[in-house]
Amino acid sequence: MIFNNGKEALRKLKSIIDSGEDLPDLILLDLNMPIMDGWQFLDNFTQIEVDKKIIIYIVSSSIDPVDIERSKKYGMVSNFVVKPISTDKVKEIMQEIAENNFL
Repeated sequence: MIFNNGKEALRKLKSIIDSGEDLPDLILLDLNMPIMDGWQFLDNFTQIEVDKKIIIYIVSSSIDPVDIERSKKYGMVSNFVVKPISTDKVKEIMQEIAENNFL
């Protein structure tokens, strides 16, 4: 699933939870989205009770150490990846997830 803003993503994830459908295992979250940015999405999503462990990787063009430190305050966030993200980086993420038994 791909969403253009955090509000749209949050609305769809809530709908999935309400309907009992399977939630995604992994969310690649951009911080700089319109309408509801990644931080606002995280603040709202962490308030929702979810029975499944969902891995969140922040994928951002930000190299600001403040953003990286802030991301560590969210237990659901597994890592912070600086854009651009390559195919090799996606493979590395999937390998990290498998090695750490995140799924």
